[in-house]
Amino acid sequence: MNDNISSRNKYLAKRIRHWNTIASKSFSDYNSYYHRYLECMYQYMIPPGLRVLEIGCGKGDLLASIAPRVGVGVDFSKEMILQARRKHPQLHFYHSSGEDAQLEGTFDVVILSDLLNNVWDVQELLASVRSYCNDSTRIIMNVYSRLWQPFLTLIRKIGLAAPMLPQNWLTVDDLKNLLYLEDFDCIQTSSEIIIPVNIPLLSNMANRYFAKIFPLRFFCLTNVLIARKKPVLDTLPEKPLVSIIVAARNEEGNIVNIFKRTPEMGRGTELIFVEGGSSDNTFATIEKEIKKNPQKRVFAYRQSGKGKGDAVRLGFSKATGDILMILDADMTVAPEDLPLFYNALVSGKGEFINGVRLVYPMEREAMRFCNLVGNKFFSMAFSWLLGQSIKDTLCGTKVLTRKNYEKIAANRAYFGDFDPFGDFDLIFGAAKQNLKIVDLPIRYRDRHYGETNISRWRHGVILLKMVIFAASKIKFH
Repeated sequence: MNDNISSRNKYLAKRIRHWNTIASKSFSDYNSYYHRYLECMYQYMIPPGLRVLEIGCGKGDLLASIAPRVGVGVDFSKEMILQARRKHPQLHFYHSSGEDAQLEGTFDVVILSDLLNNVWDVQELLASVRSYCNDSTRIIMNVYSRLWQPFLTLIRKIGLAAPMLPQNWLTVDDLKNLLYLEDFDCIQTSSEIIIPVNIPLLSNMANRYFAKIFPLRFFCLTNVLIARKKPVLDTLPEKPLVSIIVAARNEEGNIVNIFKRTPEMGRGTELIFVEGGSSDNTFATIEKEIKKNPQKRVFAYRQSGKGKGDAVRLGFSKATGDILMILDADMTVAPEDLPLFYNALVSGKGEFINGVRLVYPMEREAMRFCNLVGNKFFSMAFSWLLGQSIKDTLCGTKVLTRKNYEKIAANRAYFGDFDPFGDFDLIFGAAKQNLKIVDLPIRYRDRHYGETNISRWRHGVILLKMVIFAASKIKFH
């Protein structure tokens, strides 16, 4: 046995003895408040009814709180596992270290909660986690912040929390690097829990609000990361069918060009026009072009509701494609750019591809200065709210798979019917489902027919209200 294996075995044996002892003891409300808060945090990130694996599950309370369809817990402490089996017989628990576990199948979510501070080799553990991941699996981890090292040491010495052996004090950058080394892609990060003890009124207010804002967020106890396995190129098993939804109101003069210029992608492209409230001949022109182009797969619908958001949802409900795209009928984003979105999605680089108009120089009349300033402000606000960079929230072109759209639609009740534009319904939903959002720069062009349907001041007020709404539902939930 070489020295490294011997050292590893001694390290594990010491920790197994430690946690077997901890399993038979109870500690103060310090621990109970902290763990209740973690449960609420994970319940927000993980919808019920999934296949969930927790490595380092302890007594299984966190795993049980999520209400998984299939819940599997692994822990190297035999005493912890015995208690977990008694407390939560509906779940499956295995006595093993995370690195040595032998489990079958993959999971929707893998939880590593307060674990990586204790393991012998974080990279080795992450390598073993890969075998339980498919392309849509999310790995969610939280670790103690290094800034809290002196305080945690103190409260454990005076008996307010379980004793602690020497820890791996990992920064967010350390974890991102370790994830990168094992071919994982970090999707988002956040800092949580600034007061880990139960001080009535103050603790909940501080942890819900103060912990999320600069500069207090740097003093939080725990850092949370959500990651996914880096996909292999061309992750879809066959060329997908593409559905392009075109919401068209007073766009008669653009219809012919949409037919002419929209490219074929994958194993075929279908165009789905949704018209509503036009005062010109938009719908008649669509019907005319359908008859003139029988070789194209094109459908037209009239919406009964109002707004682009309603039109997009109707179009998605009628689409048959594996990939769903939105193209604004004003042609300010060229149809010829859509293959860029297609390639970014099918290559696995992103799961929600968001068009960005704010990188390349714009044509002279493409966006007024006030609109540009507003878009810059809202991009910064929403990047902070979502925990992922999103440079342009109002570019109409957005692309995702049908499978991921169905996840968003199934959980739409969390946000409700709040969005007349349709952009934020998708962006918020993608963030809530922990999808990898990728910005894709495009050139924003002048409108050559008609006038914009956006009122910058009235809709700017609506957007500001949505920032506040998103803060309550995402950041300060």
